Amino acid sequence: MWIGADDQESLRALHRAVDQGVNFIDTALAYGEGYSEKLVGRFVKERSERIYVATKVAPKNRIWPSKGTLDEVFPPEYIVESAETSLANMRVESLDLLQLHVWDPSWFADSRWFEALDGLRRQGKVRYFGISINDHDPDSALEIVGSGKIDTVQVIYNIFDQKSEDRLFPLCQEKGVGVIARVPFDEGALTGSISPDTSFPAGDWRHAYFKGDRKRQVHDRAQKLRQLLDTEAKTLPDLALKFCLHHPAVGTVIPGMRKVSHVDANIAVSDAAPLSAGLLQKLREHRWEKNFYS
Repeated sequence: MWIGADDQESLRALHRAVDQGVNFIDTALAYGEGYSEKLVGRFVKERSERIYVATKVAPKNRIWPSKGTLDEVFPPEYIVESAETSLANMRVESLDLLQLHVWDPSWFADSRWFEALDGLRRQGKVRYFGISINDHDPDSALEIVGSGKIDTVQVIYNIFDQKSEDRLFPLCQEKGVGVIARVPFDEGALTGSISPDTSFPAGDWRHAYFKGDRKRQVHDRAQKLRQLLDTEAKTLPDLALKFCLHHPAVGTVIPGMRKVSHVDANIAVSDAAPLSAGLLQKLREHRWEKNFYS
């Protein structure tokens, strides 16, 4: 979360992205404890284009994935306070999209979370609101999506984790709920850049994510995916992004783009031809039920 990022390079990447047509940025209050929001807010002020910014309310107890009661994680007064902080960080009068950074279906029956968010919307401080679904658990959002109380869901969706297609995506389409697909590269596993010998900088959280023999596992699976590369997708990142974009429920995909080179590579996929039915069928065979976050 912004560890090791260079502000000037990040700003160059943002400018490059908008120059090429990007108009949606996802950030969060927890990213650098507000630093990311401030940088994004500074950037938006420099542009004349309409740029939509989504941010998130961090769990009060700072536990990911969610753990605790609503009062421990998202008491209503805390939701409002966090929204006010995000407004100040980005120096805007209204947030385009405010998301709860974690979700537990046990909170649904307690309407206070909704009343807090709806109150912010009625005051004009939030235009839309939604949730970011817990790691690898898309079905945990079925009740809230079915209720019609939220506008968007942010969910892990990639070649390995295809579970959202089973029940969540059809329901989102039925209810008109927008889908933001996150972790399209599976934290780097689907870029093909992880090998058994890969090392990470000191303090990098990926030490835990790719602990044990996990680097070898993802390397072996990535090698098998390489066999599918052809004119439809020339690189693994191309293949990964095109897979996410193929589903009609997906409104946008949010790969990390800290560098200009990332921007150019990722945006090139947007205007490319969609994957064929035959290749998509082959990708179904690479579905992998796992949770490296645990």
